[in-house]
Amino acid sequence: MRRLILISLFLVSAGLSASAQKYISRSVEVSFLSETPIENIEAFNNQVSSILDLSTGEIVFQVPIRGFHFENALMEEHFNENYMDTEEFPRSTLQGRIENFNNYSSILSDGTPHHITVKGIIEIHGISFERSFEGTITKSGNNYVVSSEFEVDAVDYEIDIPSLVRKQIAESIIVSVNATLTPR
Repeated sequence: MRRLILISLFLVSAGLSASAQKYISRSVEVSFLSETPIENIEAFNNQVSSILDLSTGEIVFQVPIRGFHFENALMEEHFNENYMDTEEFPRSTLQGRIENFNNYSSILSDGTPHHITVKGIIEIHGISFERSFEGTITKSGNNYVVSSEFEVDAVDYEIDIPSLVRKQIAESIIVSVNATLTPR
């Protein structure tokens, strides 16, 4: 699986400009929170890969679904088998571009967080949507730190939540992304 993700990232990066300034991470932290009055459910994944091309503002994330870990092993099993159908849909992706990137390129070396909007295609559970995501990008030494928090609605991606547990799982899931990308 890890080899497949690396090959996919290589193919995507090969399509980007050969003289590009690329930054990469294979340990992006992605978490999600389902918050309801009955129960909060959290999962964490640090097996996410990302590439940022500073010459174009293109950014790609590949998220292995089995990389999400829960406090409760039974929740993790249900997440993979009953909700995310991980055998059929083993990963989610985001391929996008930082909007108005040319305006940022000259100030990204100042070490302060800059608000960005990434517009792209997100695929979850085999379903793709074009969306915009708000976040920040900060130069930190030789690296770039990218952070974002956004909501995902299970119904949009045809993730079926059985009526028995519907009150325990939020309709909108809060997703957090924190990536430290290093020069390639």
